[in-house]
Amino acid sequence: MVQHVEQNLQLMTKWAVKAENSATKLKQENALLQVQLKNYKSENEALRLGQAASLATVKQNADAALQNLLAVITNSRASVRQLVSGAESLQLVADLLTSIDRISEVPQDGQ
Repeated sequence: MVQHVEQNLQLMTKWAVKAENSATKLKQENALLQVQLKNYKSENEALRLGQAASLATVKQNADAALQNLLAVITNSRASVRQLVSGAESLQLVADLLTSIDRISEVPQDGQ
């Protein structure tokens, strides 16, 4: 009976040692995972800040592009107005030249 109790005690001691070893390993793994989690959180925050900075840069570039586009539109409208005005002036000159041709075809009475 005593021998059986000693065997049970030895068996329970082995289980206790295994459990302590497992608990120690789990604590080490937990500590490692906590460090990794902290690193991932830091990296995530850095990425968020980088993304926010990138979005700000994109917005700034889009605003600059918009301003340039509006300036081009304004200048092109002025150019189109000048082109139309020039075309109207050329049409007037063409009409005058046509009138001069008609005048020169009219026979003169003394010749």
